[in-house]
Amino acid sequence: MPILPSILILVLQADATAPAAPAASNAIVEMLSNSGPVAMAVLALLALASIYSWTLIFSKMSGFKKATQQSRRFLRVFRKATRLQEIAAATSEFQPSPLAAVFDEVYEAYKRQTGGYGPPRNITPLERAAQTASSEALTRMEQRLTWLATIASTSTFVGLFGTVMGVVDAFHGLGTAGSATLRAVAPGISEALITTAAGIFVAVPAGVAYNQFTARLRAFASGIDDFARELLNSLEEIPQRGAAAATTGRGPELRNPDLRNPEREA
Repeated sequence: MPILPSILILVLQADATAPAAPAASNAIVEMLSNSGPVAMAVLALLALASIYSWTLIFSKMSGFKKATQQSRRFLRVFRKATRLQEIAAATSEFQPSPLAAVFDEVYEAYKRQTGGYGPPRNITPLERAAQTASSEALTRMEQRLTWLATIASTSTFVGLFGTVMGVVDAFHGLGTAGSATLRAVAPGISEALITTAAGIFVAVPAGVAYNQFTARLRAFASGIDDFARELLNSLEEIPQRGAAAATTGRGPELRNPDLRNPEREA
């Protein structure tokens, strides 16, 4: 903004004998004490936005970390297991994982179609179940994430509003005092500077976190799609003799070589 630098230059030229600036901490306290009701309202709003954004950031970091760890554990269990019933019995231990949610949905659709034994008669309903479970899992992970984008995009404008009001107060102080002195413009200048800095302080972390979480969600979506294809392939490869397992109650055996434990096969 060209107005604010012009005021600063005018003040420095008119009051060259002003005392040295106080320490940084004292300067911040002084600026806050000299701020008017509009600036204080802007700072309070930005403080609430900052607290909420950092709460979301820490919450999402914890949730994504748990989802990643549990997904890796569930994938190891899935690939080591030889029967669907073994995997279904263990999914409750991996609730934060979106992969476990996809498996539960597909397995329920598989049981409705086959009774839990033999190859699926129609793979299309299982694909739809996988897509639905994947969409629901990603939607749960995206909850409240748009608030970070909203805070990142609006905080700077809220701070800019405080800047504009500070400049207005500075001009009003000049008009009232009738001369360009630090005493006349200091309150308005302090409001403009501190609200601008506060808006940037709130917006930058929220914007960075939103971009990072969005990238993590894309990685989760890709991993879920890969797992769904692997699961559907394993169901299609269940041998016809899986129906004979109904007499023993052992459940269908997975024939996909990728799902077997390499140590067990050696």
